[in-house]
Amino acid sequence: MSAGETPGTISVSGGGFGSDWRVASRASGPFWPHAATSRHVSARVVDRPRLLVATTLDLPAAHVMHRILSIVSSPPRIFDELSDAEYDRRTRAVFAAIEATIDRFLEDDVIDIDASRTGGLLELAFPGGSKIVVNTQPPLHELWLAAQGGGFHFRAAAGQWIDGRDDREFFATLSDCASAQAGRPLRFAP
Repeated sequence: MSAGETPGTISVSGGGFGSDWRVASRASGPFWPHAATSRHVSARVVDRPRLLVATTLDLPAAHVMHRILSIVSSPPRIFDELSDAEYDRRTRAVFAAIEATIDRFLEDDVIDIDASRTGGLLELAFPGGSKIVVNTQPPLHELWLAAQGGGFHFRAAAGQWIDGRDDREFFATLSDCASAQAGRPLRFAP
């Protein structure tokens, strides 16, 4: 820390393209260390596009800040606004694709998965006794999947069903969960 700086101050210095600049400003907020716990953070220009690299003694805090900033700076997913009729049509198409894939698995003697459909609920029973449940949530216009690997909530986006938590596509998630529960690779597709 140079003279005149206080804990919690960021110093940025560097040159490039024949100029030298320095910035020092007081940092504050719930995600920034306060004076009692702060560490000095410096940044330097490392390449022509003025790419800043932070160096610090407190690596976990820097990692946390990077993670927060990467989440905040990623563009939000735009989900489709569906009418009730369009939502019903799309969910019926998903259920039909799952049932057709299960029929193909049975015909090709890949695996015997028992599919049981009741209204907006499709239950897949695997030979070992485990189950995957796919069900519709009409008031929310969501498609839910419950498996041993967890629960997932999908919304329509650009013709696909995308998990709002981690942006995974429905059929990829179903394939991963079914493969884990069957003990062999299984692929579901629309």
